[in-house]
Amino acid sequence: MTAPRPAEEILEPDLPIVDPHHHLWDRGPALPPPPADPYSEHGFTRVLRLGPRYLLDELLADTGSGHNVVATVFVECRSMWREDGPPELRPVGETEFVNGVAAMSASGLYGPMRACAGIVGQTDLRQSPETVDAVLKAHIAAGGGRFRGIRQGGAWNADPAVLGPLHGRVPEGMFGTPEFRAGFARMAPNGLSFEAWVLEPQLPDVIALARAFPETSIVLDHVGTPLGVAGYAGRREERFDAWRQNIRALAGCPNVSVKLGGLAMVFCNFPSFLSDPPASSEQLAREWRPYIDECIDAFGVQRCMFESNFPVDLGSCSYATLWNAFKRIAAGCSADEKRALFSGTADRVYRLGLGLG
Repeated sequence: MTAPRPAEEILEPDLPIVDPHHHLWDRGPALPPPPADPYSEHGFTRVLRLGPRYLLDELLADTGSGHNVVATVFVECRSMWREDGPPELRPVGETEFVNGVAAMSASGLYGPMRACAGIVGQTDLRQSPETVDAVLKAHIAAGGGRFRGIRQGGAWNADPAVLGPLHGRVPEGMFGTPEFRAGFARMAPNGLSFEAWVLEPQLPDVIALARAFPETSIVLDHVGTPLGVAGYAGRREERFDAWRQNIRALAGCPNVSVKLGGLAMVFCNFPSFLSDPPASSEQLAREWRPYIDECIDAFGVQRCMFESNFPVDLGSCSYATLWNAFKRIAAGCSADEKRALFSGTADRVYRLGLGLG
């Protein structure tokens, strides 16, 4: 059992933060016992045991833990889909659910922070363009003015141990298939952005997609998810240059922005993951800095945004410690650069209208 870490002093507590990537879910208590090996194919089970329920109360506890979080953006996690009705419309239930949470937050009853001010949902873009168009419009209608885009995870690897229970959800090279691209072409006409979650070896797929659809805003999640697990264990530094070259190429696409975070996940396999005692923000900053600094250098602060990826990143640290780590990494930035990285880019990319971009 991981021992709790003494709370750190909050760095720069007045700096406004828009958290552009978190989830809400209720996985219930019926989880199998966590395996001894956190990097087994069921590694996510151990993380979910830390936070099987993450709803508004848990989010507010985190955003209220000392940092000045002014708003958040929800990103799909297959939560609260409709049980009934046409299969293609079942993911709209997630948008309905999250918009209800956003409405609760917007009442002011829970404080000034605006939870889920932007919503990113899910649909299978490989459906017919007509079906995709209908589902996108249903998401927009259900979002109450908050719906901003779609994430259809493209993470794939030939080794099933890399993705564990997520293995096999999508085929290799999905972003390049005619079916996917026909549906993807409906994003821009509906005024929506696309959220790309892939693993580091797949970055060329995102580069090709961005070049083929320069009018569509694409957000790369988790700095492209560097790998250090399964067959990639011990090879993260060896693969850094290839990752960097792809990041540089992707930065050459002006329609792409990048989220700085997700490095606390099992896939990266940093020493901080499930460490006992938990890592300090100083350790996290040391581990994550090479990837985050490279992204900022390549994309510029106007296309970079720090993200929490909570509660998934709870496997490495608390919410407060995570943002302290990001502030340590950004310590040498100017006030304007920090404003972009911590709130302005997210406000602009997700069109939140907070006046921070």
